[in-house]
This record gives sequence, structure tokens and C-alpha cells, in this order.
Amino acid sequence: MKIAVFGATGRTGRPFCEQALERGHELVVHARSPDRIPFASDRVTVVEGDAYTGDGVSEAVEGVDAVVSVLGQGEGSPDDLLTVAGDHIIDAMDSAGVSRFVTLVGAGVREDGESVSLGGKMMGVFLKLLARDVLEDAESHVESIRETDLEWTVVRAPRLSEDDPMGTYRAGEIDLGFDAIDRGDVARFILDCLEDNRYVREMPKVGPA
Repeated sequence: MKIAVFGATGRTGRPFCEQALERGHELVVHARSPDRIPFASDRVTVVEGDAYTGDGVSEAVEGVDAVVSVLGQGEGSPDDLLTVAGDHIIDAMDSAGVSRFVTLVGAGVREDGESVSLGGKMMGVFLKLLARDVLEDAESHVESIRETDLEWTVVRAPRLSEDDPMGTYRAGEIDLGFDAIDRGDVARFILDCLEDNRYVREMPKVGPA
């Protein structure tokens, strides 16, 4: 596939791109700082831009088979980064006729009527106390996606670590509390969703095996 990636220079974006290249895919990497891209290949096209302002977004999604967003808030990021950048991506996909979209958010984002474990409820309380803006931004981003006709998948992950990836995961309607999963394993799951067309218009959780 030819995949447009937003957030490619981030801590989850890097393993995603590396694994995608290993699997033979072609990438269009959208980045504010192209010099920070740590991988090179004749199957990588770099588009300089800013997803928050929309700069370069349309160029990045033109002619691709799928779009992946692994954007994440960092120090100094706007409180509504995922929402605003996501809306730019959605609009560009609609204009370009691209339908497959996979985006990553935290497991604190809930579905209506979802059963949540005690650990998950406790983690939700901590998120609302310590990272309310991040949670509300992710919830708004997901709400925007669910209103589209895209073939979307919202991947919900718990705390992300950077240990050695296990090469496997649990996914679907699973209980997550204070679990942590390696970013490389999350990247693997996102790729599996794309390649096998899994969880279309669904919000699977992913956690350690």
C-alpha cells in the first residue's frame, strides 16, 4: 500500500514507518521538520508541512491508499491538536477520495455503554485530573471521525512504553487498566488493521499480550 503518515517523527510514528517499510509498503511522510526523519528509502516521500495549520496535508494524502495518524500532544502542543489536525486530514481525504483512515488515541476515550474495569475507571479518573485537555481533545477528534463516511478505525492504547516490543498484542474488547504496551507493538497492530482491513468503523483497544 501507499500510506500517508502524520506524526511520523514521533515516538510511535518512527516504529510504525520502520515496520511499514519492512513489510514493503510505500510511505508519504508529513512532517514539520523533515530533517528529524530517521529513516530513508526510495519508498519514502517527504512532505513538509504542519497538520495543525493544514499546511501540506492535501499534498500528503493525494493518491494514497490509506492514511495513518499517530499524532500526539507534547510540551507546547496546542490543546486541540488532534481535533484541528484531524479535521484538516479528514477534509483532505474527502477531497482526494481516500477512505481508509486509522488514528491512535488513548484508552481513556470511551464508547457509549462500554464496560470498563475497575483499573480502567481509576485510570480514567487520573486522566481527568492530570490530563483533562489531552483527553477532551482526543474525544473531540473521535467524535469528528465518527460523523464521517470514512472507513475509519480508532485504535485506543493504554500507557505507551519504549521497551523491547514483544511482537504480539491483545486487541478488541479487552480490559485495560494500568497496563502498558510498547509503541512498536501498537505500530504492528495499526499495520495489521490496514493490511487485513480489520475493525473498520470500530474502536478496538490494544494492550500487551
